Amino acid sequence: MTQHIQFFDGGVALSDFRIRQLLPRLQAVHPAIERIAARFLHLAAFDAPPSAQELQRLAALLSYGDPYEGPGEGELLLVAPRLGTVSPWASKATDIARNCGIALHRIERVLEYRLGLKSPLLQRARLSEQQRSEIAALLHDRMTESVLDSREQARALFTELTPEPLAHVDVLAGGKAALEKANADWGLALAPDEIDYLLHAFTQLGRNPTDVELMMFAQANSEHCRHKIFNADFTIDGVAQGMTLFGMIRHTHQQHPQHTVIAYSDNAAVMEGHAVDHFVARAALDGASRYSGEAATRHVLMKVETHNHPTAISPFPGASTGAGGEIRDEGATGRGARPKAGLMGFTVSKLWDGLSDTAGGKPEHMASPLQIMTEGPLGGAAFNNEFGRPNLVGYFREYELNVGAPGHELLRGYHKPIMIAGGVGSIDARLTSKIAFPAGSLLIQLGGPGMRIGMGGGAASSLASGTNAAQLDFDSVQRGNPEIQRRAQEVITQCQAMGEGNPILAIHDVGAGGLSNAFPELTHDAGRGARFDLRAVPLEESGLAPKEIWCNESQERYVLAIAPESLPLFEALCARERCPFAVVGTATEQRQLVVADEQAGAQEQPVDMPMDVLLGKPPRMLRDVKTVQREFTPLDLHGVTLQDAVIQVLSHPTVASKRFLVSIGDRSVGGLTHRDQMVGPWQLPVADCAVTLADFKGFGGEAMSMGERTPLAALDAPASGRMAVAEAITNLLAAPVELPRVKLSANWMAACGEPGEDAALYATVKAVGMELCPALGVSIPVGKDSLSMRTQWQDEAGATRKVTSPVSLIVSAFATLDDVRGTLTPQLDAQTEDSTLLLIDLGKGRHRLAGSVLAQALGQSGCPVVDGVPDLDEAQDLKALVAAVNALRADGKILAYHDRSDGGLLAAVAEMAFAGQVGVALNVDMLVTEGDGIQDSRAEYGDAKNWAQQISARREELTLRSLFSEELGVVLQVRTAERDAVMQVLRAHGLSRWSHAIGKTRPAASAIDKGKGSLGIWRDTKEVFSASLHDLQQVWDSVSWKIARARDNPACADAEHAAAGQPGDPGLHVHLSDALRSALAAGAPAVLSARPQVAILREQGVNSHVEMAYAFTEAGFEAFDVHMTDLQAGRASLAQFQGIVACGGFSYGDTLGAGIGWARSIMFNAQIAEQFKAFFARGDTFALGTCNGCQMFAELADIIPGADAWPRFTTNRSERFEARFSLVEVLDSPSIFFRGMAGSRLPIAVAHGEGFANFRYRGKPDQVIAAMRFVDHHGQATEAYPFNPNGSPGGLTAVTTADGRFTALMPHPERVFRNVQMSWTPQGKDGFSPWMQIWRNARRWVG
Repeated sequence: MTQHIQFFDGGVALSDFRIRQLLPRLQAVHPAIERIAARFLHLAAFDAPPSAQELQRLAALLSYGDPYEGPGEGELLLVAPRLGTVSPWASKATDIARNCGIALHRIERVLEYRLGLKSPLLQRARLSEQQRSEIAALLHDRMTESVLDSREQARALFTELTPEPLAHVDVLAGGKAALEKANADWGLALAPDEIDYLLHAFTQLGRNPTDVELMMFAQANSEHCRHKIFNADFTIDGVAQGMTLFGMIRHTHQQHPQHTVIAYSDNAAVMEGHAVDHFVARAALDGASRYSGEAATRHVLMKVETHNHPTAISPFPGASTGAGGEIRDEGATGRGARPKAGLMGFTVSKLWDGLSDTAGGKPEHMASPLQIMTEGPLGGAAFNNEFGRPNLVGYFREYELNVGAPGHELLRGYHKPIMIAGGVGSIDARLTSKIAFPAGSLLIQLGGPGMRIGMGGGAASSLASGTNAAQLDFDSVQRGNPEIQRRAQEVITQCQAMGEGNPILAIHDVGAGGLSNAFPELTHDAGRGARFDLRAVPLEESGLAPKEIWCNESQERYVLAIAPESLPLFEALCARERCPFAVVGTATEQRQLVVADEQAGAQEQPVDMPMDVLLGKPPRMLRDVKTVQREFTPLDLHGVTLQDAVIQVLSHPTVASKRFLVSIGDRSVGGLTHRDQMVGPWQLPVADCAVTLADFKGFGGEAMSMGERTPLAALDAPASGRMAVAEAITNLLAAPVELPRVKLSANWMAACGEPGEDAALYATVKAVGMELCPALGVSIPVGKDSLSMRTQWQDEAGATRKVTSPVSLIVSAFATLDDVRGTLTPQLDAQTEDSTLLLIDLGKGRHRLAGSVLAQALGQSGCPVVDGVPDLDEAQDLKALVAAVNALRADGKILAYHDRSDGGLLAAVAEMAFAGQVGVALNVDMLVTEGDGIQDSRAEYGDAKNWAQQISARREELTLRSLFSEELGVVLQVRTAERDAVMQVLRAHGLSRWSHAIGKTRPAASAIDKGKGSLGIWRDTKEVFSASLHDLQQVWDSVSWKIARARDNPACADAEHAAAGQPGDPGLHVHLSDALRSALAAGAPAVLSARPQVAILREQGVNSHVEMAYAFTEAGFEAFDVHMTDLQAGRASLAQFQGIVACGGFSYGDTLGAGIGWARSIMFNAQIAEQFKAFFARGDTFALGTCNGCQMFAELADIIPGADAWPRFTTNRSERFEARFSLVEVLDSPSIFFRGMAGSRLPIAVAHGEGFANFRYRGKPDQVIAAMRFVDHHGQATEAYPFNPNGSPGGLTAVTTADGRFTALMPHPERVFRNVQMSWTPQGKDGFSPWMQIWRNARRWVG
């Protein structure tokens, strides 16, 4: 087919500060480069010649952003989507154009760079081919993009490719050698026994396997998918072991199955949940869908996955699809579920001055640790943000060290990183089990189309990084499109909302191996076979070979089974959400897997094999391994001063502030967040426990945390496992958890095959699965393994290099809560004049320092024998701690809580002081005794003074060990008046001997001035260290500052760093106007008989609609879920509603700019445009737009009466997504929503990437009616970052009209309408927050 391709010039693609960041890197390639500019270029392909009107409309549609005013000459490079793939931007832009009535094949976008060079005398400066290649490497991601030399070359984006033909491997003639060659050529990662198995199977079948069958088998039976090592028989040091690794994990569930609903048999585990008020709008399909609440039992699901290999190759898409894949696991549990809140973690080698920064210090095609931590978190956050799932907890560790005595060194590290994603979800108690669907059931693909991407990911993830060919590694990485996954999830949500009438009989996510793994697993679990039509698989591009159609790992897809009679209903649900789907096959009684190709002959059919050949167990793996005894060098602390130790530890990436990871991720979407990472009036990332609410009405909920101590495994692997479990529980204990209800996910990683590592892994699994968890009474119903954690490559000299990770157990802990309001935080209470800090030391005074961050900062590991490795020596101690803390919590005795972990006691207390901005005087006397603590005579005072001088070095070392050892323990802040009562409780639980008063707080109201605003350390009546909290917090913040400066707008990064810990900053506050205080005291308006109807508008990608609907319903409205397709199809009309609300999210993935695609799909559709105009023109209507809805309404300003002065909302000054809890002031305005609220200052949830009120091309700053503005912590209007997260002039963040009926605001009041949803509030947690007045005001206005 001839395609008609048109070019459309776009706007500027590089901001000034991005140019300033990029230019020095380009000049390092060629010093003559003096400028760079970039613009967008759009290509539109039409199947028929477009009309002039179509081209005019498309040109208008593609006008967005600032116009390009840069040069039109200079060296030209075009960065396009990787040829042969279709970008997520293209998919969404094409959707917008089609929804606007423009018939086209596809729109694509490329970046057109122009480089300006200083010309030497008498000649023109040019780049050599080598220089162009080096510059291209800086400008594109070779996994997802291609570099072109001209616009004409960009036409290749639409080239119809010819697919490779189906191939056979001639095992009948070539035998084993033929399979071995295919294994190497295609990167199948088949083990020798699997090659033998396949040779036997196809010899028995009497035919040669196809490439499709081999690729499918390789993915389905990869280590990544089948966990062969965890199911292997082990012989260690010549002794056969009685249980498999997986058997030992299952043992935890066998011993303690209580409260577990699903274990090991689905995409996620399920634990008992709550009776909740389930608030939902069931799709009516013949009219508008009304929201309502109903009593239901919803269980809690949990899942944690790793995506290490893809993140090592291409960090942004690797982490993005890692998060997306885990979200799909949750949605595909049972017969369909709802993801709720996420977690994420990263472990990498050294960010700076590590091996990766040296020549040949990593495989060339793998990302550096700094690249991973710059781009990977952005990818993970972007997927969560756009999908609409808050990410509430995580971890980050840097580790790279030569471990071992001289001559026995082993380079440990994470060149192959850990990228871990997980979370909790909600599932109807009636839908937790899949139905064994009958023959004749329809087998459906739901979600995005297939593309040539992610080929062989499961196999590639099973190999040591660096050993695979670079091209195969790139082929194995996917790319994410969260907006289409959101569409698919909305279909699943609507299906599961039908309860027992749910048309989904069984569902599975599409992950490793693509459809070739997902469809067979779905049918195998039902005990059926299946027949599939290869050509029914939806595809986005041409030229895909049969193996690429069946085995590609394109993301955002699910497979499911429905009854034939359910097809019309399912089709209608998908059409409403604009979610693609296709019936690809049918279940059969015969357990035969057939993939038919109608375009091929009888001998060229892709798959025709018994299910038992594909998924029947190949011979069980045998692992005959040996233990390796390693030698280590003791720590040398000679010359290490306390001040140096404090600075090095607080600035170590593992300990330092993680704000660069946290503030890029939405933590409030969904409106069910109680506790996120950010704590207190200064919003510091110190909370290690996330807490969510079970519904919008009650106080039940869920808690989750993470624990990992991987550096310890280089010294003592079983100890590292016990510490990971224990740390997850001490983190979780910030919430009021009951230990029998705690469920763990265990993600195991190791460099299996390396000397000693298999045995170390086995010992660790045994310690956790057979000993610790049974003793604690907790189980591990879910987890995953990744057992190729080493990176091996050859440097430029041809020498083999290797970095081996230690055994790495990442534990995630989950528990249901009866009442979330008992959750504690590390924020020190600054209002209590006299309080004491207590350390409950489960290390029992051992102060084992090996493997600590202090040791790593000194370039040492320590010796287990001499220095000791932290460990949980008695499980009963941890059980006692949980019981004691819960007893003290119930009595209101604990003011603040923090666990001791990385960085030791010093880091824990410093974080508590930072969070509360309260000075602390620490006293380590009780921690540095070496006798029984009573008769010890080595203190540096009294009669021992002279002798003490002789051993001062010993005292200083003991001080370092007491402050920086990372033993288990917790720090409590208690009122000094209640200290004795607290100690009595600890004594009753057997903990008093190792519980010590270690210091006092110095709040502003304290009678003692010494120590206010500082952290002091006292020993033997002397202050041996003192520093201001400001100085220490600046050190602690330095890593985030350094990364943010390189990643974001450096001016914003500098401003946020400068603000960190400023002594004069009073923090967030709540100030209520007299009118608002009176209104809140009066409560809700009287319940009226009529409930005015309000439309909660939804476009594809919107994700904040449910919490908005609840707030309106609570205020007395009848809320309806109105998708834009409902208006387009005539199922609903705006004429029936008195109010409309445009909610937050990422409509069309913010393609064409935030809210612009949504607005133009309205304005370019005559029928829909007239509906909106008529609605706005009525005198009895109102409208509210928040975040994405605010951006969309701003684009509709021309048809909203009185909105002509509104600005356009564009990219934040920081040029990144901002997730904040910011202070705003409600202004005196006509807005019906803010009546009586003027002058009030309140914290509010903020989550947007494009919130800058931009009057450059739209609006009138001198006439706009402002309704709300950002203020600093002193209550002054501000443009200063981060108090104003987007930089809008005058702090502007909400606008309204002269009659007040139409208001648009960027923040999210719908996510914080209850105090229990606020990240911080000085008000009680029981009632509605002052923001609820917005909806009550609207209800009063309607009358």
